[in-house]
Amino acid sequence: MKKFFVSIGLAAAGTASLQAAYAPGLGPMETTKLWSLSATLRGFYDDNYNTAPDGPDKQGSYGFEFSPSFSLNVPLQQTEIGLRYTYGLYYYQERQEKDETPVDQSHELDLWVDHAFTERVQGSFMDSFVIGQEPELLSQGEAPDDPDRVEGNNIVNTGTFTLHNDWTRLFSTDLGFKNGFYDYENHGGSAGDPSLAGLLNRVEDTAWLNLNWQVRPETVALIGFQYEQINYIWDEPIAPAVIPLHIPERFSSDRDNRSYTGYVGVQHNFLPNLTFAANVGIEYNEDYNDPLDTISLSPYAVASLTYTYAPGSYAQIGVNHMRNATDQIDLNTSNGSIALDQESSLVFANINHELTSKLLATAIGQVAYSTYNGGTIDGQSDTLYSFGLNLNYSFNPHFSTEVGYNFDRLESAVATQDYTRNRVYVGVSAAY
Repeated sequence: MKKFFVSIGLAAAGTASLQAAYAPGLGPMETTKLWSLSATLRGFYDDNYNTAPDGPDKQGSYGFEFSPSFSLNVPLQQTEIGLRYTYGLYYYQERQEKDETPVDQSHELDLWVDHAFTERVQGSFMDSFVIGQEPELLSQGEAPDDPDRVEGNNIVNTGTFTLHNDWTRLFSTDLGFKNGFYDYENHGGSAGDPSLAGLLNRVEDTAWLNLNWQVRPETVALIGFQYEQINYIWDEPIAPAVIPLHIPERFSSDRDNRSYTGYVGVQHNFLPNLTFAANVGIEYNEDYNDPLDTISLSPYAVASLTYTYAPGSYAQIGVNHMRNATDQIDLNTSNGSIALDQESSLVFANINHELTSKLLATAIGQVAYSTYNGGTIDGQSDTLYSFGLNLNYSFNPHFSTEVGYNFDRLESAVATQDYTRNRVYVGVSAAY
């Protein structure tokens, strides 16, 4: 999908998300209507639509995007149910002239259910299903598996269930479970040339428990534990055998791993409009199917600071340090290791500023610094820079227009992976 803003997610004491002003986000809709319809039409120019390095493979194209959306919000006595579906169609003139398929399509479906079992016990379920090609859409707000644009109907589904219980006036717990499913269309690879399906198709299951203590009216301290199990489900070879070391041919499941994370955290309201949240800890990771039986320790950190400085205007900064999957292998024949995953630090800043009652400015920036674990690139890093700027003018509650710019730059330890991408767009939207 051609998102002209980077979408950045942050999980802190639960799950939250930052979205560009025009992008649909996961969570209850800010509307009193039972249902709503909207549609956006944009013209754009993308100077590197295939995210290729500078050279003959780098191609630019004019095009247009059409994106209708339907939302449903059902508030009941103790339950709120919401649904949002967004379809995207993207036409590239340059592909048409090269007799290539000129159209991309994407689908986004978000579902959420909030329910109050009692005054003390509340539960919520959220699910986000996407089909697309752009890394910012498929990454679901984390460091991307593959920072390049990926052809095909690639699927990512993330479902999260949380249960909050106020045991006493001061003590509460949060119990959660998250399932992630990743299915890349590119398959049929070999040990010497693995496919994206062989490298990235997987199921991620994460469970956590937070023990919360209300230290002061404005401060909550917590201690938590998280368990994560990752299973690579596409049974394909991903690296050849290393005969001198008696290491057999590697398969997708050799990347299976589990991790145990302990952390402490705090949520503090400095002011009614200034909120800070942070979890920090240590992650113990086991790559138990790897012939080298790799075990490692890494830091874990999730933090954000949010300031609502005026009606309709807010700023947020944050950091997210975790492990994530990678599309690289880079077999090291001297010791038999392969790149198993990455350790990534994602730093972001976001500001929405209401210039007037009708004119909204949004800026989003992020830097993702990712270090490889294993292979010939062990300890080397990628840095992905992204920045987006959007101006939106509302003529009335039903019609608006916008203009925007998005910049992406990848500097990679992997040869031929570096790229720069600039996108500009102008569009109109209608909503009912």
